[in-house]
Amino acid sequence: MSRILMSRRKFLRAGAAGLAASSLAGCDQFDFLRDRNNGVRQAMISVNELTFQAQRLLMGRDALAREFSETDIRQGQRPNGSTNPRTDEYLLMRNREFADYRLEITGMVDRPTSFSVAELQNMPSRTQITRHDCVEGWSTIAKWTGTPLKAVLDQVGVQSGANYVLFRCFDALSNGLSGPEYYYETIDMIDANHPQTILAYGLNEEPLPVANGAPLRVRVERQLGYKMAKYIKSIELVASFENVELGKGGYWEDRGYEWYAGI
Repeated sequence: MSRILMSRRKFLRAGAAGLAASSLAGCDQFDFLRDRNNGVRQAMISVNELTFQAQRLLMGRDALAREFSETDIRQGQRPNGSTNPRTDEYLLMRNREFADYRLEITGMVDRPTSFSVAELQNMPSRTQITRHDCVEGWSTIAKWTGTPLKAVLDQVGVQSGANYVLFRCFDALSNGLSGPEYYYETIDMIDANHPQTILAYGLNEEPLPVANGAPLRVRVERQLGYKMAKYIKSIELVASFENVELGKGGYWEDRGYEWYAGI
């Protein structure tokens, strides 16, 4: 099974890197990815769904990503993507060391709630040393500390029919006709309830640095790095993400990456 997963990882990285390079070069050969009615695009979606179902079957709902020892941490966690959001709201919070930060949790929950970082830190925590695999082809091992997402969701009460957790973020990677295009990401309830899925506020026994997503980022250890949203502004429980942005479940998914990025 490891050979199958390694081949899949290489394919994901090569494919996503190719899409990103083509986009930067102004190439239009992947324009069909934005056309929801394109036959080739629909065929690719069908293949992705089969891959997703097969990997869920092979790995199981509760299978853990590999965890490492302290001696395996040989370098700092490499920042990537956005590393310093410049929105006024974020800068004000950063200047006050995130004392005013509140994580808003809304949507299909019984008790819409907001939490400060201190309140999250007072909940049960989990520390794990795991490998971050980036779609660009590099990996690093780091120690992450945070609150299990399941513990937070249990407090607010997830309603029947909620299928996905939607993370909205403070960082904008691009600008569209209507203004900044903020990062967002979704995971399903299987990954949301997984014991290694945490809302991380600590990195290598220090407060989470701004470059790595302060004050809060999600760790979804069985998927590639682009699924692990940084600078989380809010969480919303939804039945579907079809009407969120371009409807593919994430910032990069809207640009051609696949929604399930399992490794």
